[in-house]
Amino acid sequence: IAYSSSQLIFHDRRAKWPLRQMSIERFEEGWGSHAEFLLSCIGYCVGLGNVWRFPYLAYQSGGGAFLIPYLIMLVFCGIPLFLIELGFGQFSGFGTVTSWRASPMFKGIGFGMMLVSFFVIIYYNVIIAYAFFYLFASFTSVLPWTLCNQWWNKAAQCGVSCDTESIRIRSLCGTEKHSPPDRVSPSQEYWKYRVLRIDQSSGIDDPGPVLWDLCLCLLLSWIVVFVCLMKGVKSGYQHYTETPHHPTLPQVVYFTATFPYLILFILLIRGVTLEGAGEGIRFYVTPQWERLKDSKVWSKAATQIFYSLGISFGGLLTFASYNKFSQNIYRDTLIVALGNCGTSIFAGFVIFSVIGHMAFKLQLPIDKVADQGPGLAFVAYPEAVSLLPAPQLWSILFFFMLITLGLDSQFAMTETVITGLTDEFPKYLMHNKFKFTAFICSICFLLGLLLVTEGGFFWFNLYDWYSAYYGLYFLTIFLCLAITYGYGHFFTYPWRFNKDMKLMLGREPNWYYRINWMLFSPGLLVFITLFSIINYSPITLNKQAYPKWADNLGICMSITVAAVVPLYMVYR
Repeated sequence: IAYSSSQLIFHDRRAKWPLRQMSIERFEEGWGSHAEFLLSCIGYCVGLGNVWRFPYLAYQSGGGAFLIPYLIMLVFCGIPLFLIELGFGQFSGFGTVTSWRASPMFKGIGFGMMLVSFFVIIYYNVIIAYAFFYLFASFTSVLPWTLCNQWWNKAAQCGVSCDTESIRIRSLCGTEKHSPPDRVSPSQEYWKYRVLRIDQSSGIDDPGPVLWDLCLCLLLSWIVVFVCLMKGVKSGYQHYTETPHHPTLPQVVYFTATFPYLILFILLIRGVTLEGAGEGIRFYVTPQWERLKDSKVWSKAATQIFYSLGISFGGLLTFASYNKFSQNIYRDTLIVALGNCGTSIFAGFVIFSVIGHMAFKLQLPIDKVADQGPGLAFVAYPEAVSLLPAPQLWSILFFFMLITLGLDSQFAMTETVITGLTDEFPKYLMHNKFKFTAFICSICFLLGLLLVTEGGFFWFNLYDWYSAYYGLYFLTIFLCLAITYGYGHFFTYPWRFNKDMKLMLGREPNWYYRINWMLFSPGLLVFITLFSIINYSPITLNKQAYPKWADNLGICMSITVAAVVPLYMVYR
């Protein structure tokens, strides 16, 4: 029945589409099983955004104060928009760009999704490069971030001895002789002065030379991505290729989707048994109500929901396009969205239990233990694994897990860019998929070299903050309004998408989804966008404000993502 229904839809609404038969074939061949689609979505959504990005944003935003807007955004934006993207992809059976033939005026949204994915994959693979660096460093008799008498330990350079508690007191020498002593853990010194060597740069305008060890790790990351994608998800134009298309899903996804939870659970058990862990967890779950007045807390929560769930990045739409026409995406939405956010909160308990222990050892307040930035995870997690028996083994397992988490999401975002362009220009790119994949990976590697210089972390922070910020808000607003109101004839069929959902699944979305699509989701996003603009302040790293030109560059990067939508409307 579903197959017959899909034929009726395509003959009725896509009679002028030259590739409608291909999309019907896409429904027939899609995923091998429901579990493959579900685990792929979990692998795509549950990634570094959960175990790396969420904890540092929570720490930066006052712990419990971040959880309140985060959960509000999940209920009113995350879950409804997750379903709308899955539904649109499953109904159309096409990729990120081509699916917008259903509403040609809004096709720029598809290009915007590709653009935001392109910006993110440039710096996302740098995180995987950091994980490779730590993985290789774990193959030593003593984990290097537990030492405090090495060249990267600032206190050691001033003649301060190493104590048995692994606590460093930065020496009162040079220009800081009148400053109070600054307690810092060896893991933080290793991250800042060995991995990043950020002390060799004065700021974003002083990048310095490329760090060869990080550069090689970044090259390895892109080689892995290329090797896995050069024969990856086949695009849907079967008459341009001799082999039938279907999403390629290695069986290893069954391992990569479940292995992280085992590692995080072990780290949590160890973390909560440490002295001072209770104070860290209390900081995590106790809101600082005054922080809710800060627009950045709300904008970070909104961005994190989109970032972790993959909304408006195009990956969900691409995955859903390979589904069977009658796939129950109502259930899948709740499983993936709630499981994803539960993983973020769970990872937060792991991080903050370790931060509480570090605060106890360093005799510092919780919010003074480590720098409040993207590097938090590379300070707290190494500290946690170093406290386990056989720390080298657990360090290898943990950073291997971090790499697999990152690669799952990186594959999906990179494939979104490649497949989107290949689907749109099949005559030119379909037969050259191998070369085109190599070209995209090479360009992203070259652009990422700036992020592995001595001052590269300043650029990394700029990418992390602005690549998915204002532009992603506008893109999501356009997505919601286009499908709800603009799908078909403007304002003629405000419930047309609901009827399509009923045709696929046997029932329309309930009032919760409808009212959010029509009102609350776009309204809340508009409010947060205006709130952020009114209370705008330049970004900082380690309390160092960025120069005006760098901030403007970041804003231009973010606005570019949304600008393609009205530009394409004019062109169309």
